[in-house]
Amino acid sequence: MKRSEINKIIKNMERLIKKEGYKLPPFCNWSVSEWNAKGKEYQEIKDNMLGWDITDFGLNNFKETGFALLTLRNGNQKDEKYTKPYAEKLLMLEDGQKAPMHFHWNKMEDIINRGGGNVFIIVYNSTPEEGLGTDDVRVLSDGREYYVPAGTRIKLTPGMSITIYQGLYHAFEAEKGTGAVLLGEVSMCNDDTSDNRFYEPIGRFPDIEEDEEPYRLLCNEYPEALG
Repeated sequence: MKRSEINKIIKNMERLIKKEGYKLPPFCNWSVSEWNAKGKEYQEIKDNMLGWDITDFGLNNFKETGFALLTLRNGNQKDEKYTKPYAEKLLMLEDGQKAPMHFHWNKMEDIINRGGGNVFIIVYNSTPEEGLGTDDVRVLSDGREYYVPAGTRIKLTPGMSITIYQGLYHAFEAEKGTGAVLLGEVSMCNDDTSDNRFYEPIGRFPDIEEDEEPYRLLCNEYPEALG
């Protein structure tokens, strides 16, 4: 991805967050120069990958398949000094955009439509061989438990949520014509380096072509001064 594209996506997400009435922690708004002035008291931000995360999953077609994410808080199952057992994110899908099919071995999460357009969550059970199951899928959504056929597209309008439990394959698609959607994620600790099982092998973090200066640093770009 080009840095100019990443900068534009972050600015678009900032506008959507503001439109929906959310306020962000200070570190989400720091410039590169502000980051370079920070010391080890902010080590948690780097260790737990808080902050901005823009990805096209290595497919080089963000408009069709990609995600803009902002991790607001997170624990760390690999470092005992971080005892927080939960995480929170904001995510943005642009109109008609998709995110690929995957599941988590360890993380359980609720995906919440926080505002904007509508989103479809496509669900399958995983098999012992980590393939797509054909049996009915148990759905937990806003206090309701029910079953749907494998591959069902569950529509979440603003305010609605779905629970994604371990081993449940899920993909995202913003309903075309309803606009960009702002999603919330409330979950157990998040580890994007080892807890994503994509159905089709793809990348997680993009290669970046530096065609302009970064507007915000991404969560894997913080200065060495932080550790």
